[in-house]
Amino acid sequence: MAILSPSYLTFKAKKLNLYKVTLTIILCTIFYLAGFYQNSRGAIPINNTSSSINEVFPCAPPNHNITTLDFEARHFAPDPAPLVERAHHLPPCDPKYSEHTPCEDAERSLKFDRDRLIYRERHCPESHEILKCRVPAPYGYKAPFRWPESREFAWYANVPHKELTVEKKNQNWVHVEGKRLRFPGGGTMFPRGADAYIDDIGKLIDLGDGSIRTAIDTGCGVASWGAYLLSRNILTVSFAPRDTHVSQVQFALERGVPALIGIIASIRLPYPSRSFDMAHCSRCLIPWGQYDGQYLIEVDRILRPGGYWVLSGPPINWETHWKGWNRTREDLGAEQSQIEKVAKTLCWKKLVQRGDIAIWQKPTNHIHCKVNRKVFKRPLFCKSQNPDMAWYTKMETCLTPLPEVSNIRDIAGGQLAKWPERLNAIPPRISRGSLEGITAKIFIEDSELWKRRVVYYKKIDYQLAQTGRYRNLLDMNAHLGGFAAALVDDPLWVMNAVPVQAKTNTLGVIFERGLIGTYQNWCEAMSTYPRTYDFIHADSVFSLYKDRCDAEDILLEMDRILRPEGSVIIRDDVDVLLKVKSIIDVMQWDGRIVDHESSPHEREKILFATKMYWTAPNPHQNQGAEVVS
Repeated sequence: MAILSPSYLTFKAKKLNLYKVTLTIILCTIFYLAGFYQNSRGAIPINNTSSSINEVFPCAPPNHNITTLDFEARHFAPDPAPLVERAHHLPPCDPKYSEHTPCEDAERSLKFDRDRLIYRERHCPESHEILKCRVPAPYGYKAPFRWPESREFAWYANVPHKELTVEKKNQNWVHVEGKRLRFPGGGTMFPRGADAYIDDIGKLIDLGDGSIRTAIDTGCGVASWGAYLLSRNILTVSFAPRDTHVSQVQFALERGVPALIGIIASIRLPYPSRSFDMAHCSRCLIPWGQYDGQYLIEVDRILRPGGYWVLSGPPINWETHWKGWNRTREDLGAEQSQIEKVAKTLCWKKLVQRGDIAIWQKPTNHIHCKVNRKVFKRPLFCKSQNPDMAWYTKMETCLTPLPEVSNIRDIAGGQLAKWPERLNAIPPRISRGSLEGITAKIFIEDSELWKRRVVYYKKIDYQLAQTGRYRNLLDMNAHLGGFAAALVDDPLWVMNAVPVQAKTNTLGVIFERGLIGTYQNWCEAMSTYPRTYDFIHADSVFSLYKDRCDAEDILLEMDRILRPEGSVIIRDDVDVLLKVKSIIDVMQWDGRIVDHESSPHEREKILFATKMYWTAPNPHQNQGAEVVS
């Protein structure tokens, strides 16, 4: 019997498979053509006669109950109504609101207690009182001078007020020169100029070694003290109320100097404890010795351990000036004695009094201060209230205790590095574990993240990349201050706002880095004038306030405090940004949404926008429309 080779068997198997495949293809083709032929004859008629169906299907049994099949729908749901969002209509406000400050409104303030000037504190409008319109710039408004020229000059059309040029004529606060305002740098107690005055202070304490970086000027006038400290790398928050000295804070902001509307009255200043290296009062007219020393107690709360308080003007050197101040020797002497007494109860040391300047220093810890409570029964140390809580928080007459130390030479709360190393050194509040969930590693990573983000911003917004284009910047949700830190080499300053609704209170860290900031609730207006900022940065602000207040109101506030032709960068979820974009489209902002710097697949996107130039109409012409370029 013949034996078949394996190769032959393989060949036969393949040949058999080929036959099967061929047969399958032929059968499929036949069935397809048959079906196509049958369907091409039209629909199969179906009616009530059995004979007709038997004609098509002869073998079908007779059925007298067959009816015509009707596949039309019997139940209809109405189409859903299209989603229609409320149309946004945000017209310009009346020109009389060109300097509108909602929470410091002169008319509303008259409803409140005049005792201790409480009526000049923040008193924000009710929801039904909020203006639903865009605050106009005054007619003729121009882009401010660039820094450092702006320190000395501003356009009169931008802040059209002459009251201080008359009232403070001999003190060199401000002069009108044609279309410009000129700021010679003078002040009530430094007619030779702020620079010379600061030199005098520098002869008494070291202003140049980097240990003093943050300062606060109470009752700042036009902020010349803060303006001239900038050249010494000292960053000052200047504040004054909106009072009879019309627009003094507005002048400061127009000069490119950090400032806020504020007053020491009954509530804490909006800063955490241990924020400032130096506090200053030059004839600020604050009654420091009254009300059980409550105002000096508040200064003590916000001063760092070892920080300085500088006082000039009444009652310092009253022996020389009492006649010019139109006060008696006895009155001025009693006032100074009361200030000296309060300072001692706070454990401050008077370092020096020379000429018109006196300087006190806060202790670096409270070891001795706790012991001397046996001598000074008042003020007692506060026991319950959070020392960093400062949003509508009532001032107390108790002394804010410093963090505990084990040695008399230790600095309470931790030693700060000197500027500029201080900017990137691990802040003591983080290194000591005071902020839950924020470690040194997270701080370093956050700083590097914002360096990358700012590089990306500058690639998109060429004006941000242009040195000197922006001067006054606001970060609405500053977190650890990374955005401001990444811009520190540019000739600008950033007001770092920490929302009171933020999960973690990080404002203390921002000050420990040598930056400045404030608390803020963005459901309310900011304590500043219209057109304060050249640039606003908002990271996740609208998500944070999504269920708290209307995005339209937040955007109107941003529009109020943003200069014409100023820019905005908003980071948020794409759905949130789409809603924001629909609102700014009726606000005369030009905006576009771009991808996240890491990937287009990220849900977080970035909105870049610019406020277009427009002003109130010419008051000398009968026109009802805004002037738009």
